[in-house]
Amino acid sequence: MSAGVERVAAPAVDPDAWGRAMREGAWEQAWRVCDDVLRERGATRCWHLPRHEQWVWDGSPVDGRRVLVRCYHGLGDTLQFVRFLPQVRARAAEVTLWAQPALLRLLATAPGIDRLLPLHDGAPEAAYDVDVEVMELAHVVRAAPGTVGGAVPYLHVPPAPLARGERLAVGLVWESGDWARERRSIPVELLAPLADVAGVALHVLQRGPARAACAPDFGLDAGSDDVYEAARTMRALDLVVTIDSMPAHLAGALGVPVWVLLPHDADWRWMTGRDDSPWYPTARLFRQHAPGAWAPVVARVAAALAQLARAPRPILDAPLDPPIVP
Repeated sequence: MSAGVERVAAPAVDPDAWGRAMREGAWEQAWRVCDDVLRERGATRCWHLPRHEQWVWDGSPVDGRRVLVRCYHGLGDTLQFVRFLPQVRARAAEVTLWAQPALLRLLATAPGIDRLLPLHDGAPEAAYDVDVEVMELAHVVRAAPGTVGGAVPYLHVPPAPLARGERLAVGLVWESGDWARERRSIPVELLAPLADVAGVALHVLQRGPARAACAPDFGLDAGSDDVYEAARTMRALDLVVTIDSMPAHLAGALGVPVWVLLPHDADWRWMTGRDDSPWYPTARLFRQHAPGAWAPVVARVAAALAQLARAPRPILDAPLDPPIVP
């Protein structure tokens, strides 16, 4: 290098480029960003980071190899991304899924898994050639918006017995887990209009303190701390109405009609400017028009429920909420 000429470092990968591409539906562009990230990381490992921040896959091919899939994120993330296991299994010699114990009974119904092991804080009891975090599977198979929902449903449980009359049976969830709880959750008092919709019976799927804190006569208590049993209840319902949390992914993976109530700055997976989801063909999205404005969302949901309840028979795949143009 000539004297006086400063070496200029190559620009780092834009950390927001992937999310923008996914929101806009430019998924192949997103995978190219991920390719750049893999090259930038090189052989760097990250085991010192919290588990949900760790990257796992180094870009190694899965073809003809033993693949370990680690489920290091939330329950909903696992439920969303296990859809890709059959595609991986079609190329791999073997697939081991190392998953959250709470999901094992349910995941045993999913295709593409040779071995299903409970996730813990130690090392996996499995021999493998390639390991990948479950959310990285979309990059491995280079998923596309037009094909990602084709395998739904990919979880299969029998419906639970459900005492019901002629009214529409609608499951309800209003509070999320700890991550971004204030942004994703809806104060239960704002949901009162849903209980007043004629022809609708609310079946409360909400669990934990949020259920205990609301009036005991608000809906029928239908939830379960057992994810498999919660799935069976969902299969018996006509519709699930939920905020952006694990139940949204559970209903979608089961092929149950689900309406997802989204904050104004919704997560990348729900994309922008649309009221449907390529991930879940049975989903309809109800978005905030302004940050924190849940009351108009609930009013639109109540109107859509009233329309549905008046129908001679439910047509749950109809687009009952107009798309939001950003």
